[in-house]
Amino acid sequence: MNHVPILLLQLLAILGAARIFAVLLRRLGQPPVIGEMLAGIALGPIVFGALAPQAQAFLFASANLGALNGLSEIGLILFMFIVGAELRLPGDVRRHLGAAGATGLFSVLLPFALGLAISPALHERFAPAGIDFWSFAFFMAASMSITAFPVMARILRDNGMTATPVGRLSLTAAALADALAWIALAFVVALISSKAGWSAFAITIGGCIGLSVFLFFALRPWLARLLARHAPDGRPQAGLFALILILLFATSAATSALGLHAVFGAFLFGAALPRDDRLLECLGERIEHVALVALVPVFFALAGLNTTADAFAGAGFGALALILVVAVFGKVLGAVAGARVGGYGWRDSFAVGSLMNARGLMELIVIKIGFDIGVIGREMFTMLMVMAVLTTLMTTPLLIAFARPAPRDRLARDAGRTEGTRDERNPAT
Repeated sequence: MNHVPILLLQLLAILGAARIFAVLLRRLGQPPVIGEMLAGIALGPIVFGALAPQAQAFLFASANLGALNGLSEIGLILFMFIVGAELRLPGDVRRHLGAAGATGLFSVLLPFALGLAISPALHERFAPAGIDFWSFAFFMAASMSITAFPVMARILRDNGMTATPVGRLSLTAAALADALAWIALAFVVALISSKAGWSAFAITIGGCIGLSVFLFFALRPWLARLLARHAPDGRPQAGLFALILILLFATSAATSALGLHAVFGAFLFGAALPRDDRLLECLGERIEHVALVALVPVFFALAGLNTTADAFAGAGFGALALILVVAVFGKVLGAVAGARVGGYGWRDSFAVGSLMNARGLMELIVIKIGFDIGVIGREMFTMLMVMAVLTTLMTTPLLIAFARPAPRDRLARDAGRTEGTRDERNPAT
């Protein structure tokens, strides 16, 4: 009971700061999640701790963070569940599956390779004591490869581009890239966490594969029949909704027991849900708003508490610049190469590359996992968090710049519209 007042003060500060920053960034044409990420940084030692160290130390004393950690964990599980449920391919995917496959693959492989390439320059200075080179290098490579599918979808929706060729290619490529990147991350986390040797690693990977097979080939058909019988309108009542939540937390607990983070299980369970737009809309109404508005900002605040101004001392700025260059060029050029292979023009390819460069909350989840398992320290955590914010901030301006048609393209498009109108009026032409 003694911790109830301080928890309420913490939530007041976190949610208040998150809303203020979200509104400010929204007015600048940026996704609100960027403002919430910046609010998390502002509440940490770099800003709040520097301006009012005693107040910050009192409000976020380590002894008073237990309840916030629990809320943050629940928020991440619910959020990743919704991400998995939303991760689906567009209806006309066959038309651009080849281009999307190339775009998704290249946008993961190039930043992954570049992440490995810069690791020798970063390992000795920034890896925690006792972390071997390959564990650090593989995690850095995986962290460079993430794309924020939810942020990308929001940016496309805000700019009215969801149904455009660029939007459909980007969403399909991001779905494939995220699936590939999270598989790679699960492999890396299992490798790092299995300190007992290869047998523990095999148990983790084998258990994860077995869980996936069970979810997609046994649980999914059973849930589909259950929903068809008891929720034909796609809106499960309290008992069935409670069952979905029980299965969600059970799957999250299973991946945690296997040595992976609970968010992997939440993502898997969401991806295994029957594909029903009405069900997804219902889950969004009941879960997404609570998770995003009330719980995910707690995660951002806790992430901000792990940052340190020491990350920018000495060689820190040089390391941050190197990480930013690799992250941006790896993602953008990888996606551009894939889109060009798929037959898209240069402007559309760079528009797709700009979208694939968005990392947002997904990157923060990845680096928090790395921090929790001890493969990166506070300095690298801070730099990767700054990278996540900056790469997502530049997404909308770059998209607008590349998606805006050139004068010649506009003339051709207007001519095409005129021809289309003429053809409709006179079918014989």
